[in-house]
Amino acid sequence: MKDSILPEGALIEFVPQGDYVKVSAVDPVTKTEVSIVGDPSAGEEALKRVAVRKLEYVLSRQKPGGRRKSQSGWDF
Repeated sequence: MKDSILPEGALIEFVPQGDYVKVSAVDPVTKTEVSIVGDPSAGEEALKRVAVRKLEYVLSRQKPGGRRKSQSGWDF
């Protein structure tokens, strides 16, 4: 398995919302936050894994300095 781009780990929060659960993952270094919603029966580990993968994806799409890549060329 590849090395994680989150050497400091991620902060994870689970918030039950009726029939689903909202899972938030935050990179403590850049303060980037993502969230997913999922079925609570999937289990905390599976939901956590998906949220962390999404966070890693979002972080990998950012330029150095925390700015997102621009698809339009209007990168001011």
